[in-house]
Amino acid sequence: MTPALHTERLTFRPYRPEDEDAFVALLRDEEVCRWMGQERVPEADIRTLFRTILTDVYPQRLFDVWGIWHEDVYAGHAEVKKTGNVDGHELIAALAPPYWGRGLGTEVVRGLLRHATDNLGLKEAYGMVGADNAASLAMCRRLGFRHVRDVTGDDGKVTKLMVITATEAE
Repeated sequence: MTPALHTERLTFRPYRPEDEDAFVALLRDEEVCRWMGQERVPEADIRTLFRTILTDVYPQRLFDVWGIWHEDVYAGHAEVKKTGNVDGHELIAALAPPYWGRGLGTEVVRGLLRHATDNLGLKEAYGMVGADNAASLAMCRRLGFRHVRDVTGDDGKVTKLMVITATEAE
């Protein structure tokens, strides 16, 4: 079961049915999609994805996924799951724009790394960051992530595959 996690300012909580609208709003936000390197998809598809988290991902323990809360307000989304890009686990995080530039992204990644180390026994973790996402790349460098390689998508967009030894961000 995906555990609740806590950092200094954030609570990572497994999603509940009442979180659906917040999840949909985050993944429909144009800026969030841009920096996550994904196209905006129809709202109905995002709602189906959310329900799949509740009906398949959690019951089958496929991977860990949370809503991120700051002062009891939905602030974003996070995951730790196996990645198809390498033999390992990827950290995925997306914050809503009002929470950008406040150090919360760093706090999210550190929380995910602590979970990866303490609860999953991982020695390293990966991240995929858009080549044009200067803020996230700078955060990765500050935390100790190293560039592994560039991955070019079918659309020609470049994503940086980054890796960190799980204890480096402590």
